[in-house]
Amino acid sequence: MKSLRQTGLIVFLISLSIFSAVNFTGRFLLTDEILKTKLSDTEYANLKNNFASEVLNKEYSSSWSMASEIIAVYDKKNQEFINAKEWDKVMYTPSKDIAFKLVRASANGWITENKLLLFLLTFGLGIIGSLMFILSELKIHPVAGIKNNGIFQNASTNRGWIGIVTFIFLTGFYILLYFYPYALINSAMITDPVKHLFNPNENASQWFLYGFMYCVVMLVMGIKMIIKYRHNNYQIVRTTVVVFFQLIFAFLLIEILPLFNLPARDLKSAWPLDYTFLFEWNVQELIAAGHFGKFVFVWGIILSLVIIPVMVYFFGKRWYCSWVCGCGGLAETLGDPYRHLSNKKLWAWKLERWLVHGVLVFAILMTIFTGYVTWQIIKNPGSEITDRIFGISVYDFRAAYGFLIGSIFAGVIGTGFYPVFGNRTWCRFGCPLAAYMGIIQRFKSRFRITTNGGQCISCGNCSAYCEQGIDVRAYAQKVRILSDHHV
Repeated sequence: MKSLRQTGLIVFLISLSIFSAVNFTGRFLLTDEILKTKLSDTEYANLKNNFASEVLNKEYSSSWSMASEIIAVYDKKNQEFINAKEWDKVMYTPSKDIAFKLVRASANGWITENKLLLFLLTFGLGIIGSLMFILSELKIHPVAGIKNNGIFQNASTNRGWIGIVTFIFLTGFYILLYFYPYALINSAMITDPVKHLFNPNENASQWFLYGFMYCVVMLVMGIKMIIKYRHNNYQIVRTTVVVFFQLIFAFLLIEILPLFNLPARDLKSAWPLDYTFLFEWNVQELIAAGHFGKFVFVWGIILSLVIIPVMVYFFGKRWYCSWVCGCGGLAETLGDPYRHLSNKKLWAWKLERWLVHGVLVFAILMTIFTGYVTWQIIKNPGSEITDRIFGISVYDFRAAYGFLIGSIFAGVIGTGFYPVFGNRTWCRFGCPLAAYMGIIQRFKSRFRITTNGGQCISCGNCSAYCEQGIDVRAYAQKVRILSDHHV
């Protein structure tokens, strides 16, 4: 069984190497026809001459080099319009998105011709190798029960060199995904065979790649969780449910709804975690979608202001964090090997309170400002609306939130830092929905976590493996001391 485990690890590493290496190769050639197809009429009119002289019909050997020149041309032209105060010509699409579209459409060569083969060599081998490694646990440790022996001496689970390499890989992937998506174009193309199952006429974007990877990782690591906790029916059901919500609501519905000309929406996402809820483009898209759009809008309000508080009252905030939320689901599956790395010190708990509630205040202010501007836009269509409230630009305010919280905190730190800070860094220190539910639970909830102090032997395992950084042993000892004193 150990040989099967080692073979599975080797197969997984080979697939991961191929997945990473494909992004450093390829051929890319931008033509005028691609420009006309992928750009709006205004963008094409603004950029065609500059692209013709600097980028058009020039072959590149990497997506990064081509994207860099496209961004340079785009930003230079935009700056000219801004300096000349020609606001009707300014292009507001982020340059990285323009670069992704154009480079993606310009790809040609062996990668574009062998997408299915590369998919099998990356995702296919990766899944097979992971399952070989995971399923061998049933033979190596045939007796059910949690095995934590040596976890603090393991280089992969105690900030050793394997953990650091994993941290660098995860962090690097999220930085590329959010800020340099064109560097992942070849990886996105590998998932085209899956994307075409939903829509044969549309290619995979970086977000489809991410969503598909997210689901694959949760499914595979969910199997690992079920094997690890196979003696505990609660954990088996909980893991199955959270994977179900991610697969159906956060992936399949997102892909299926547009096939019926309906807006793609994750119906389990609630404010303030869904911070774009009152953005004008979101509200206008929902209004344009007719009855379904109105339903989604009303459902979002009811979910955030009624269902979540009621469920927290009866079951505590973990009903969402561990049973429904995709962030929590990834933390409980992929992040499970790192749960013991969560900081248990008093200063971390104090920092947690300030940070998570600070993010909630940030989200509330942004929502109020954005909601006011959105209401003015919908109420007075075609009229000139100021985007400043108390001298603050609403668009700058929400761009700052999206960058600092939506990208850096929730993505780069929240997931990339699993091997360093533990699996609940985002949930503890940054999630505004967790803060919102925490306030409700603190002041109005029937749910309480209790300990049986009489059974406590002060081993410390409960505190060591609590991913939320709670000193459970201290609570148990207090109950025991009170009970002894009462007797």
